[in-house]
Amino acid sequence: MGKSLRVAYGDALVKLGAKNDKVVALDADLANATMSCTFKNEYPDRFFDMGIAEANMMCAAAGFAHTGYIPFASTFALFGAGRAFEQIRNSICYTNANVKFGFSHSGLSVGEDGGSHQSIEDIALMREMPHMTIFVPCDPAEMEKAVFAAAEIDGPVYIRVARPVCEDITTADTPFIPGKANIMKDGNDVCIISAGLMIPEALKAAEMLEKEGISAAVVNMHTIKPIDSETILAMNAKCKGIVTAEEHSVIGGLGSAVAEVLAGHAGAKFERIGIQDKFGKSGKPAELFKAYGLTAENIVEKCKATLA
Repeated sequence: MGKSLRVAYGDALVKLGAKNDKVVALDADLANATMSCTFKNEYPDRFFDMGIAEANMMCAAAGFAHTGYIPFASTFALFGAGRAFEQIRNSICYTNANVKFGFSHSGLSVGEDGGSHQSIEDIALMREMPHMTIFVPCDPAEMEKAVFAAAEIDGPVYIRVARPVCEDITTADTPFIPGKANIMKDGNDVCIISAGLMIPEALKAAEMLEKEGISAAVVNMHTIKPIDSETILAMNAKCKGIVTAEEHSVIGGLGSAVAEVLAGHAGAKFERIGIQDKFGKSGKPAELFKAYGLTAENIVEKCKATLA
């Protein structure tokens, strides 16, 4: 059984903190929800609760970075990417400050908190900023690798952290190279490109398609920026169609990034699964995923439609 990605994030921060004493953690009065409290319990002198003041937290994080520390700033994705957008842009990205963002409670999987707290535009907001790297880990093992990889990168890195408990899909030996997608299953009829919590659905869809004689590849695009253009174009050349699946708006996220790579390549057949320009609603994550079409069954239908 796996564990929640936010728990995996907190655990990874503790492991990183043991290896690197320059790592500090900042939170905006949500440490028990983002799980940065795990770091706080282990290294109280390197943890800073900034209160409900996300903009101030980002400016303080920039200050830590400019004095040689590696700050990990945590809050909910909506408050970080949304409320503190200007400070992330001007104080961090504009100066290429070495700040890491671990924003939890992303996407529809926040569940009962409803549309006001479900961040479905965070990747779009972060992706458009120069110098930004974006990781969307799919399971606890990948989350740990993302945290360690973020610390190695000189510049701002956004790690998208989900709330639900995740099954283990990858292992400690699965490679995690920033900007290099993992092909989780090869195929030559259709390619499903996915990330984060949609990876299990993509793998299930591929199994279902195989039973119908359709060969489906599954690509784990754990890095949304820089996007792995090489793998996308190779899959486009090999397969008859590409379908993206993400727990984010179809505007500005993974689907948009893949579309930008495919643009101008004649004959690219392409479909996007994600949140179709709507806000979320309150409900259990599984119910919401079904209501918004974030399911293996919908991926199968879209793949067939693309091939038809």
